[in-house]
Amino acid sequence: MSQTTRLTDGRKSFEVKKYTFATEVIPRLSCHDPECEERIANGLPVVIPDVNLVASAKHWNIDYLHDNIGDGKFMTYFSSSKKFKYYDDKKCPNVKSFKKPMEQEELTFDDFVQKINKGKSKGQRCYLQQTLNETVGKNIVSDFLGFNWNWVTAQQKKNSFGPLTNNMLLIGQEGNITPVHYDEQENFFAQVYGYKRFILFPPEEFPNLYPHPTYHPCDRQSQVDFDNPDFEKFPKFRNATGFETIVGPGDVLYIPIYWWHQVESIPNEGHTISVTFWYKGRPTPEKVTYPLNAHQKVAMMRNIEKMIAQALNNPDEVPEFMQNMVLGRYT
Repeated sequence: MSQTTRLTDGRKSFEVKKYTFATEVIPRLSCHDPECEERIANGLPVVIPDVNLVASAKHWNIDYLHDNIGDGKFMTYFSSSKKFKYYDDKKCPNVKSFKKPMEQEELTFDDFVQKINKGKSKGQRCYLQQTLNETVGKNIVSDFLGFNWNWVTAQQKKNSFGPLTNNMLLIGQEGNITPVHYDEQENFFAQVYGYKRFILFPPEEFPNLYPHPTYHPCDRQSQVDFDNPDFEKFPKFRNATGFETIVGPGDVLYIPIYWWHQVESIPNEGHTISVTFWYKGRPTPEKVTYPLNAHQKVAMMRNIEKMIAQALNNPDEVPEFMQNMVLGRYT
């Protein structure tokens, strides 16, 4: 029997799975609290319950979206398990043994809803992820324009983030899990409906989480299965320590760039609806300040790895080359 622990979003308590690693709770702070501003400025996660970033969408549920979102197509992922591990189709030929962990298809929202209902009986799970764009209906546009853009744009300017890249609409079934990965963008994650558990790890945990190689289809994702960690293959994972929280309707979680995160829709709590606010990271400063911070080091390591893979033009040669480079055989 798996162990459990209890977490709260400040309003409601949830029983969730307890993993092998230790965690601390991410602070929940008012948007008016100076410490909240300091954490964002210093690239530290924080849950903000009172900023009303997507208050104009608080009435969004499956029925409302079905009636108002329009006839456009929405990217939908399908998994026979509870996990949705993303991959890059273009990199699949690089790993001959790679098996796609999920399938994807563009569907109308009506078809998506039907797939959810059918999936419950067939054991297939669905997860919709689609950028909010001009194809949505006028009522959704009106709700979108009503977001608290003043606050989030002020954060972008104060912290020298790059431009907004997109707002992603995410709709998942209860129990869905996006395994641990990192993004190369800043993210204000706004929860609209339902409850999600977030487990975060700072960039310093990079060695303990064993990312797939950059040429692998699952680049930026960990090779470790949290449900069944292989400590013989990934021994440093025993040293991993993270942070976690529950986000509920109205909460905003700031996920700093290069912070690892696993996202779980709480079981038995219904579907979840979320909207992301993704911004490019701060521009590279003209004068480098030392010592480099952890995310700068990760970015540098990954960029070097990418350049080596491109130069060799043969993924099979990359592991041996990297190992020889570490051992100094090519110096």
